[in-house]
Amino acid sequence: MQLSIVIPLLNEKESLIELHDWIAQVMQSNHFLYEILFIDDGSTDGSWETIEVLSSKHETVKGLRFLTNYGKSQALHAGFAAAKGGVVITMDADLQDNPEEIPELYNLIKNEQFDLVSGWKKKRYDAILSKNLPSKLFNWAARKTSGLKLHDFNCGLKAYHKDVVKNIEVSGDMHRYIPVLVKNAGFSRIGEKVVQHQARKYGNTKFGAERFINGFLDLVTIWFVSKFGRQPMHLFGALGVLMFMVGFAFSVYLGIDKLFIHKTGRLITDRPQFYIALTAMLIGTQFFLAGFLGELMVRSKKNENTYSISEKINL
Repeated sequence: MQLSIVIPLLNEKESLIELHDWIAQVMQSNHFLYEILFIDDGSTDGSWETIEVLSSKHETVKGLRFLTNYGKSQALHAGFAAAKGGVVITMDADLQDNPEEIPELYNLIKNEQFDLVSGWKKKRYDAILSKNLPSKLFNWAARKTSGLKLHDFNCGLKAYHKDVVKNIEVSGDMHRYIPVLVKNAGFSRIGEKVVQHQARKYGNTKFGAERFINGFLDLVTIWFVSKFGRQPMHLFGALGVLMFMVGFAFSVYLGIDKLFIHKTGRLITDRPQFYIALTAMLIGTQFFLAGFLGELMVRSKKNENTYSISEKINL
């Protein structure tokens, strides 16, 4: 199996047959041995029935169906686990990604020895305020925090070496920053290719205003995981020790002042420095314990990608 094409989808019934036929034409003209994995993320519009029809007619079509909508990250994770090809291509089901790009993406992985090649939608046909502007903002921030010089982290059209997809865990909403996850997993050959972007032909976008907040929170998470994910004690422990030492210094000062300088002055508890010292030492202790517990969790981490697959086709 040369190629696995993983396509997560939610309520994209109108585009599935046209997308399959387009992919099949490209695959056959390039004589690829391939499989198409449709990951139905809880669709309610009859998308799964369309996948069943395609699978009954074409042995290259396989499918996974979730009981409910878990999100694109979980759909990709399930597709990665099921993929058998030496190169894995991901693309969206809305016909905005062009299957004609697949042969060149395959060659970049197979012949140029890249671990990941991410598409760059240099010219976009999305709404400016709802998708273009947030994408530019998050891509800029992701470049600054990750060190990866990519223009489009969240492009759905990507190509992976099979070893990459078997060694990364895509959870939560981290599909936006998969290149960063790949880098954190130790794969360094990450490239980018300008790809064609097409206007949506059917249906509506599945992303709303919440992507602003979620994207920002995901970026903070990915920055923290990249820098301190393996050793949280380096952050929380350092902050804890610093805060505790500040509080301890205030306590020593208060003690010396009461014992040797102002022996008959007001009570220590009447002085604001006392509460600064107490608060700083308590917060420092909590930070230190947070770092310690984080270290324990890192060492006993379990896979949190939980989803219920109700049906499978050809897997």
